[in-house]
Amino acid sequence: MNRRNFLSLTGTFTGGLLVLPDFLHAFGVSENNIFIQEQCLVFIQLNGGNDGLNTFIPSEDPLYYEMRPKIALKKEDVISSHKGMAFHPALKDFATIQQSGHLAVIQNVGYPEPNRSHFRSQEIWQTASASKEYKSEGWLGRYLDFQCKEHQPTAGINIDSIDNLALKGMEPNSITVKDPDRFKAKKENNTQRLSENPQLDFVRKIANSTVEGSESIQKALAKSTAGVTYPKTELAKNLAWISRLIKGNLNSKAYYTSLNGFDTHDNQLYIQNNKLADLNGAVFAFYQDLKEAALLQNVTVVIFSEFGRRVKDNGRGTDHGTAAPMFIIGGQNKGNTMGNNPNLSDLDNGDLKHEIDFRSVYASLLKSKLGFDYSKIGIQNRPVSGLF
Repeated sequence: MNRRNFLSLTGTFTGGLLVLPDFLHAFGVSENNIFIQEQCLVFIQLNGGNDGLNTFIPSEDPLYYEMRPKIALKKEDVISSHKGMAFHPALKDFATIQQSGHLAVIQNVGYPEPNRSHFRSQEIWQTASASKEYKSEGWLGRYLDFQCKEHQPTAGINIDSIDNLALKGMEPNSITVKDPDRFKAKKENNTQRLSENPQLDFVRKIANSTVEGSESIQKALAKSTAGVTYPKTELAKNLAWISRLIKGNLNSKAYYTSLNGFDTHDNQLYIQNNKLADLNGAVFAFYQDLKEAALLQNVTVVIFSEFGRRVKDNGRGTDHGTAAPMFIIGGQNKGNTMGNNPNLSDLDNGDLKHEIDFRSVYASLLKSKLGFDYSKIGIQNRPVSGLF
């Protein structure tokens, strides 16, 4: 039998949980009862437009201090300065991960004709569409439509209270879960046959899938525990759940979660410091957990925001901008800083010019980590060279 056939997940449901049947382990398990050959992607979306210039900082560029007199980070405060770039002091553990060779920074990521609307730019990132193109399915959802020959209710897991467009496909191959510990769908004795109403049948299929997803998630959680102590934050809790689902052999291909609060028009130094500290603590615990479980090579963490901020500060913070860095952790990435340092002397109407299209990053993930032809879902950009 094809192992994929047993990954049945259909539909999106807030509050879920999922696990694989025990006999599936015969297809390949490590000594720790963990699949060692499967690759998965974990996305952390920083909602609100994180200020990339104050996250990965051009600390040796005089223009940075000239254009940001109110919010520039002092040279003596930044972390791990190298080749003119340094981390925000709240990201000290990101610097540690990079020094260990497990973190790649991709600079100046964006897309042509950038849109500064939160909603629209998030939609562009989640669908991998052009700036003036509208798609109803997400890029991961389209991938799962190709990959899942039959319904796989937990092929994609979204840890959130609302659905994520990135995972939406023609078929419901993903599930949205607010609290996996409490997601226990009630199993009904459903002997109803298919009707002549396709909409009704689709709803029934989603309901059955939710039950399958709930049972699978609960089994995965029961088989695993967090290997390290996570901070007591919402993002850390979500990543701890994702870790347990991975270690419990749920075998999803994509996990998604988010961190809100990056729209720093005002009081940016204080707000961004706190948000980046939350990100740093949660991600470092997840990283350590994966390392202890010998899974870091199988899990690729992708951290991004829908856009960066304007280069000049507004006296209190920064307004909506364009290009910003992406961070890739694990997945046997090469640990490089990719792309040129931000060019603050050559701006596009006060914004950074994007150098690397985010869809090139997606193409790299699909090709190198999931073994998939990215052109099948409409991505024409060439993969980023040297990432993996």
